[in-house]
Amino acid sequence: MKLKKLVLTGAAGRLGSYLREPLSKMCDELVSTDIVDDIGTLYPGERFVQADVAKFDEVHAILEGADMVVHFGAIVDERPFEEMLGPNFVGSYNIWEAGFQHGVKRVVYASSIHAVGMYPKTEFIDTEVAHRPDTFYGLAKCFTEDLGRMYWEKRQMESVHLRILSAAQVTNPRALGSWLSYDDLIQLVSRAIDTPVVGFSVVYGVSNNDRAPVDNHKASFLGYRPKDNAEQFAEAILAEADAADPTDPGTMLQGGPFAAFELGQSDMSLMKIVDDRKKT
Repeated sequence: MKLKKLVLTGAAGRLGSYLREPLSKMCDELVSTDIVDDIGTLYPGERFVQADVAKFDEVHAILEGADMVVHFGAIVDERPFEEMLGPNFVGSYNIWEAGFQHGVKRVVYASSIHAVGMYPKTEFIDTEVAHRPDTFYGLAKCFTEDLGRMYWEKRQMESVHLRILSAAQVTNPRALGSWLSYDDLIQLVSRAIDTPVVGFSVVYGVSNNDRAPVDNHKASFLGYRPKDNAEQFAEAILAEADAADPTDPGTMLQGGPFAAFELGQSDMSLMKIVDDRKKT
């Protein structure tokens, strides 16, 4: 069944750029929103509305008449708590509360491995382990997962929380296990939208990697079956990599470099993320 209206926050971001086109085909109207002035050429059925998720009135206006929200809008990095509070904490509350007031059926949320980033990679963790955030960024993901659970249990508003590991080009040894390809990202979000009943659900956003450090079997009902495998990059990546340090939390823990960051501080250069966002 095709949705009447779907809202995508964070539409100007790298992941949002790959989601816009497929989401526009799943609904009569896709409302893409971000804090930027423009997101380029729009797809058929898509319109852009500039808005700040930290401002309730702006979120409330955009969600009127929406069937579902794909919420990817946030600061995507570690920052001091005061900087994260509006976009990453208050922004999530605004989405859920405005969505509830408008009768939104479901929120699909870009959570993160950083909600459980302090677990060792040698533990094959599933979707029901307790939160162990590695940063204020990860803490915001824990908050929103708990928010989603509460709105389901108290108000019957569904949500799917996608604990994305690393949706970026494979440029380092960690990504051999954590990679989520853009095609698999699109499949993951699509299944979170078109699965008839989800309640409150958590699923890891990771491709079909031989070295994946997480277990998705308790989310199998979503029908997410990733097709890509980072092992195709292993020989080249490992040939250029330095020897792993087993005492380095950035190597040993699920959160990677985030697990080694001081709270409120970040060095994203360690992630070697390529900005290959899709152009329109």
